[in-house]
Amino acid sequence: MAGSSGLGGGARCGQGAGAGPGAVLRAPRAPLLLAALVLGAYCLCALPGRCPPAARVPVPAPAPAVPPHVARSPGVPVLPVASGSGRRRFPQALIVGVKKGGTRALLEFLRLHPDVRALGSEPHFFDRWYERGLAWYRSLMPRTLEGQITIEKTPSYFVTLEAPYRIHSMSPDTKLIVVVRNPVTRAISDYAQMLSKTPGLPSFQALAFRHGLGPVDTAWSAVRIGLYAQHLDNWLRYFPLSRFLFVSGERLVSDPAGEVGRVQDFLGLKRVVTDKHFYFNATKGFPCLKKAQGSSHPRCLGKSKGRPHPRVPEAVVQRLRDFYQPFNGKFYQMTGQDFGWD
Repeated sequence: MAGSSGLGGGARCGQGAGAGPGAVLRAPRAPLLLAALVLGAYCLCALPGRCPPAARVPVPAPAPAVPPHVARSPGVPVLPVASGSGRRRFPQALIVGVKKGGTRALLEFLRLHPDVRALGSEPHFFDRWYERGLAWYRSLMPRTLEGQITIEKTPSYFVTLEAPYRIHSMSPDTKLIVVVRNPVTRAISDYAQMLSKTPGLPSFQALAFRHGLGPVDTAWSAVRIGLYAQHLDNWLRYFPLSRFLFVSGERLVSDPAGEVGRVQDFLGLKRVVTDKHFYFNATKGFPCLKKAQGSSHPRCLGKSKGRPHPRVPEAVVQRLRDFYQPFNGKFYQMTGQDFGWD
């Protein structure tokens, strides 16, 4: 009885709370029911096709080495794009001329400098591919770190009428390097290159003069390029003379360290490339590098550099000397340098 009484007392205590006997059973069911509902919803949603797909985070595609529109456009040169750290910048300096003057040699010599980053190929942006836009042009440039400068070389810029305006529009502070050479020997060298590509060409004399030894044909590119004063006149409409450095192609052969030293000064660089980097190759008749960039071995320029010139009659050479003399004199006066061609 006492036990019954105790049990009954417990029941009555629960009833006194106003819940009744059923509340004792329902109270623990509530959290169980909630858990069951959550579990059921999870299982139902886990079935295929029952839940909306989770949002996917897009994975960026790797950047192409060459801009896609370059690869798709026929005729546009596909140039190597340097990778690595740093930023691609517009070139602070351009080697704008002249063809067969020694521009490739100068570029290779400058690439020995740790603070120079140069585009190896000629992009021809300001004369052939300007419509591609400046963003395309910059995408071709090598990456540079702070304190390094970017250089590109396209010698045909010097004789392109629109090039000065276009380069000035990119940056009026661009430094301009022009490698010049005796226009007579430059023209013969230009012809030698043409002849190596097209063996059936007429003689040098036939192309340089009209009607045998008549008037000099300035429409022929090999002759026209050597009219340095006329081309410089066009450039001085957009750039002051202080933005130019005129490098002697002859001294680049006889004293490469001296000429490269002038270029380093012009670019605001420490004179790192010195005479210890060069030796003269008697076979090619041209200076070579004792240690090329990225190599522990000496290197000369390619087969096309220092190739033998075809024999041109002395009368033809003298006629061209006479023709160029007044143009050379004006060029000396404009630049303040006597290159000793006359």
